[in-house]
Amino acid sequence: MDADAPLLVIVDAANVVGSVPDGWWRDRRGAAERLRDRLAADGVPGHTGPVELVLVVEGAARGVPSVPGVRVEDAPGSGDDHLVDLVARAGGRRVLVVTADRELRRRVSELGAEVTGPRTVRPGRSAP
Repeated sequence: MDADAPLLVIVDAANVVGSVPDGWWRDRRGAAERLRDRLAADGVPGHTGPVELVLVVEGAARGVPSVPGVRVEDAPGSGDDHLVDLVARAGGRRVLVVTADRELRRRVSELGAEVTGPRTVRPGRSAP
């Protein structure tokens, strides 16, 4: 484990956005942008050290630009597969994946990532 590297937090945008029925389906890209902006402003509650935030978008949300504090990555195909690839490429870094997707949670956990649910980064959040 690379103790000097910041915590890598990878957020499953589709899963987090879809966790609250607030009309996100009418504007998937706009919903991803709002999540990106919230992450840039709030970071990851409960993590006071340095954090590298990566927001993975797919489908209609592709093309959302990165902002200071949040790198946005377009999944070339499956968002889940891209998330798994990012975890696999993290090497010895500590990784936290934000998703409620059970299969994705299993896949990234097998690679050594920690997992937390969408409420961690949503308004009105509570512990996962």
